[in-house]
Amino acid sequence: MRSRHGWSNVFSGCCVCLASRLRAQSHLRSRSEHTAFHAAASFSTALSRKLCRLVHETMTGANCVTHLQKMFEQEGISEPQHSSEHIVSHVLGGKTIHSIAEEALSRPLTAEQKQKIWDLCSRRLQNMPVQYVIEEWDFRDLTLKMKPPVFIPRPETEELICLVLSELAKEEDVSFSVEKARWQNFHQAAGLQFLEIGCGSGAITLSLLRFFKQSRAVAVDKSPEAVNLTRENAERLGVQHRLQELQLNIISDSQKLARVCGSMDIIVSNPPYVFHEDMSGLMPEILSKVFLEVDPRHPEMIQNWLQEYSSLRLTYRATHQDICGKSRFCVLQRS
Repeated sequence: MRSRHGWSNVFSGCCVCLASRLRAQSHLRSRSEHTAFHAAASFSTALSRKLCRLVHETMTGANCVTHLQKMFEQEGISEPQHSSEHIVSHVLGGKTIHSIAEEALSRPLTAEQKQKIWDLCSRRLQNMPVQYVIEEWDFRDLTLKMKPPVFIPRPETEELICLVLSELAKEEDVSFSVEKARWQNFHQAAGLQFLEIGCGSGAITLSLLRFFKQSRAVAVDKSPEAVNLTRENAERLGVQHRLQELQLNIISDSQKLARVCGSMDIIVSNPPYVFHEDMSGLMPEILSKVFLEVDPRHPEMIQNWLQEYSSLRLTYRATHQDICGKSRFCVLQRS
């Protein structure tokens, strides 16, 4: 058996060894933290120099686009030219850089303009999408407010609008062209009822309301941010009196949705969720003609699913391809 002094010596030895290790680890950690600190300081200094140049040097709009593009490239920001052009054109009051007169682009930026550009640039440097950075985006002929976490509408979704208009034109036996008198009369007078499931920013519903001047719509989303953004965009476009926004889950609140909607002429959706769960939750009396934007893998799945859920009395009518040739849109018809 070890003596008391023996255990004391072992304990003391352990303490010395532990202390030695802790000092070594502390030294390594200090070196690591020191290196990280200097890396962060170098990054901050580099950005500060770029900020100083933007704020203090005389710089035109055109120069600023080039300056920001180089900075985004160096920091690994995606689409550096696209980002820099949108930021500068937004501050200068244009939709795109090409919509701004050459004279305006050649004019020195004011201190206020440079500060606004830097504020937006700082957000983009954090990899925020440019649509959220400038807080708006164009969809067809509309300029919509954009806010995270609501999804940014994709270019393919504009094709969904074209599909809806084309299908309605076929039903009226008129050519899909706003130059045609009968089509003009139809889109001015048609009192259609639309339902959008998963409205997001409201891009789809608001495009249809703007085109069909006498139409009305119900826009549904389970996200309060999406419902509020749709309402805000409707007010900006002056169509809020023809739109009802609902925050609900169409699976658990299907009875409420049926009471509010009644029978709808057109249902449109670009659902970010599982199709079969939501469609099976809808009351059959709501369903009429349905237009969906889907993943290219989904049309076959939807056709198989409709055979399983024949009680919905929906017929799969057609699959349409997007501009890239992918199966992107589905048209369903009430049987």
